[in-house]
Amino acid sequence: MSSAYFEYALRMGDDALILGQRLSAWCGHAPSLEVDLGLSSLALDLVGQATDWLALAAKHDPQGRSADALAFERDAKDFHNCLLVEQPNGDFAQTLARQFLFSTWQSLLMEALMGSSDKDIADIAARCAPDLSYHVEFAADWMVRLGDGDCLSHKRLVKSLGYMWHFVDELFVMDEVDHALLRAGIAVDKTALHGEFNTRIETVLREAGLREPEGRRAVINGRKGHDGNHVAHMLHEMNIPPQDGELPW
Repeated sequence: MSSAYFEYALRMGDDALILGQRLSAWCGHAPSLEVDLGLSSLALDLVGQATDWLALAAKHDPQGRSADALAFERDAKDFHNCLLVEQPNGDFAQTLARQFLFSTWQSLLMEALMGSSDKDIADIAARCAPDLSYHVEFAADWMVRLGDGDCLSHKRLVKSLGYMWHFVDELFVMDEVDHALLRAGIAVDKTALHGEFNTRIETVLREAGLREPEGRRAVINGRKGHDGNHVAHMLHEMNIPPQDGELPW
């Protein structure tokens, strides 16, 4: 049980850490000040979530590593985040499509985990929930703005949504880790969240004048470790020491 608990907390932390790092790259580069501030706020929230989840994972790490060691001293292949969060930022439409899908799912998951029998997990979920309400609102608002906007923004969003949709099914996969903690009342059945996820997604897409992509090919291997370069490149950026005169953060 301890190894499954460690892996579960680690996955949560990896999701938040990797997406927070992705969003932080927009700071000073977003298409408007409103978007810049919004994405920076989301990034800070996610890094805060990652801090909580990795600290919890560290308590159960069989190797006795600290939260900082888990964040910065693992190889890319040892990260078990879902593939959706590591996808490249691309343009704002691509970043938005990724955020819209992930935030909708993450919000549902944290709402469910607030009822976990494990106090540590329930407490972290409860702390995450208010921030995630804003994440969902931010993403949904911009989905409608771009989807219902001019022809170019609409086309970019359709293309980006079609790409990011390949990674949605992985969010609902239940493996031996999930099932072990579900039997103990600690985790939740992610497959049971799929219906409400679809409802919330479809509501926003309808308002934005968009449709759910069809004929997608699911990609679901992220939880088992990574063979690609996305995480490796981000870890390199995260581990670059500050230059003289720069603040470490």
